[in-house]
Amino acid sequence: MPWQTLLNRRDRLPANPDLAEGFATLLQQLGPVTPFELAVLGGRLMATPGLAFLVGYQAALRMLWPSAPLSLGALCATEQRSLRPADMQTRLSGLRLSGRKDFVTAGDAADWLLVAARSEEPGADPRLSLAVIYRDEPGVRVEKLAPIPLMPDISHGRLFLENALCELLAGDGWDAYVKPFRTLEDIYVLSAMTAWLYGIGHDCAWPQSLQLRLLGLLAGCAEASRQPPTSLAGHVVLGGLFAQFDGLKTEVNAALVAGPAEWAAMWQRDQAVMDLAAAARGKRLAKALAAY
Repeated sequence: MPWQTLLNRRDRLPANPDLAEGFATLLQQLGPVTPFELAVLGGRLMATPGLAFLVGYQAALRMLWPSAPLSLGALCATEQRSLRPADMQTRLSGLRLSGRKDFVTAGDAADWLLVAARSEEPGADPRLSLAVIYRDEPGVRVEKLAPIPLMPDISHGRLFLENALCELLAGDGWDAYVKPFRTLEDIYVLSAMTAWLYGIGHDCAWPQSLQLRLLGLLAGCAEASRQPPTSLAGHVVLGGLFAQFDGLKTEVNAALVAGPAEWAAMWQRDQAVMDLAAAARGKRLAKALAAY
C-alpha cells in the first residue's frame, strides 16, 4: 500500500447518482490498484459513507474473483433473508440458471453478477455452485427496489433468472465463495469506511491523535487483508480491528458534530451499516478464540 498516496490526497470525487459511471470514474482516476488500495484510496475519495461502502464491497468482490471485469459487480446469494444453502431455491441446470435473489447491492447498476445456485443431484445434500451472469443477457432481469433509510444513495435490486445462460467458477460455491466473502466484506468495508473518516478528519482538522489512530487502524486492516479469509488467526486480528473501530466511535462522533453539519448528518444516518454483520462476525470470532 503506497501510504504516501493516501497521506498526500486532498481531493474528493463528487457524488454521481449513476453508480456504474461513478465507479468507472474512480477506477480511471486511481489506475491499476490492488483490492486493498481500491478500498482505501477509493474510500478516501468518496463523497458519502454509502459510496465508500460500495467501494469496499467492490474491493471484496475482486478478492473473491480476481478476474472480475473492470466494472461494477454484485454477489447474489440471499434468498428470503437467508444465506443457508438449504433455503435457496435458485437452481443450476447445465449452464442455465433459474430462480430469484431478493436483495442485491447495487444490482440494478451492476454489469456482472455472481450468483450462488443449488447444483446437487436430486435427493443429495444441498450443494452450491457460483455462476457468473451479465445483467443485459436474455433471461436476466433486475427490479430496482425502493430506497431504504440506511445509505439511500446505494440502490438495491431483486434479481429474476429464467433459464439464463451463465459461466461457472471453479470450486464449491459455499466453501470457496459465499462463506469467505462475509469475512472479505468485513475487511474491505472496514478499510473503506475508515479511510472515508480519515479523509474527513484530515479535511476538517480533527485532533491529530484521532487522525493517527484512524491511520493506525488502516495499517491493521492492511495486515488483515493479507490473511486468508478462512484463517482463525485472521478472524482474531479482524475482531481486534473492529474493537479498535468501536473504541473510536465517541471521539469520531464528537469531532463530526464540531465540524460541517453535512458530514455529521451523513455519518449519523449511515454508520449503522458497520453493525449489520456484527452477530455473524461475533460468532466467527468466538469460534476462532476457542481454538487458541
